[in-house]
Amino acid sequence: MSAFQDLVRPDVYPRSSGYDPEWVLGLDMGPHPLWLLEDLARDLDLRPGMRVLDLGSGLGATSVFLAREFGVEVVAADLWVEPGKAEAVFAGAGVADRVQAVRAEAHALPFEQESFDAIVSVDAFEYFGTADSYLPYLVRFLRPGGQLGVATPAMTREVRDLGHIPGHIKALVGWEAIAWHTAEWWRFQWEITELVTVTSARLQDGGWHDWLLWARARGEAATVAMLETDRGEYLSFALVTARRHLPPS
Repeated sequence: MSAFQDLVRPDVYPRSSGYDPEWVLGLDMGPHPLWLLEDLARDLDLRPGMRVLDLGSGLGATSVFLAREFGVEVVAADLWVEPGKAEAVFAGAGVADRVQAVRAEAHALPFEQESFDAIVSVDAFEYFGTADSYLPYLVRFLRPGGQLGVATPAMTREVRDLGHIPGHIKALVGWEAIAWHTAEWWRFQWEITELVTVTSARLQDGGWHDWLLWARARGEAATVAMLETDRGEYLSFALVTARRHLPPS
C-alpha cells in the first residue's frame, strides 16, 4: 500500500475517508486535519444550525468538514490565509453558503461576545492559546453552555518535568516544543479559571503514527525521522473539550 493510500482509513476515520486524500494534502495545514477533527468531534455535541468558529482554519479543509458532516454554520478565521483563497475552496466544496472566511488575529477577534455555539481549533492552538490569559479572553465569544474543542500537538510528559527537549524533537522544531503540553496540563490550565468545565482531555491513541502516515505522504523526511525515532514515547496530540459555565440560576 502506498503512502498516499494510507490516508484512507475507513475503519478508523470513516467520515474523513470520504474525502479525496489529494484534496486534503493540497490544503495542507499540518498532520491530517480531518483525522484530528473527526476524533475531536467524538467528544463534542455538534448539531445542525449551530454557529461554529473554526479558529486557525488555514486553507479551510476543517471548515468544509464541519459544514458538510455536521450541518453547522462556520466562520473560518485565520491570520495568514487571504479570505478570497479560502472562499474559493468553500465554493469548490459546495459549502460557500454555510462557511464565511474572515482574516483575524487570535488575540483580536472581530466578533460579538457570546456569538458562537462552539469554537474549534485544529493544529493551531499551540501558536496562540498557551498563555494563562487566553482562555478567559476566548471564552467570552462562546454562548453560556457553548463548547470549546482543541486538537494540538502534545507531549506525553511535560518538557519542564523532563528538564530538556528530547534531541530528536529539538532537532526539528527547536524551542517550539515547549508549547506542546500533556492533556492533563490543558485540563488544569482550563479548569483553574472556573470559566469552563472540561468534558474530555486525552492523548490521541496512536497520534504519533497518524502523524507519521501524513509525513510519509507529504514526503517530509525530517518529520518522518523524528517520528520513527520517537514511536510514541513523547509525541502525540492532545484532544481537549470543554463547556462554558452557565450563569448562576
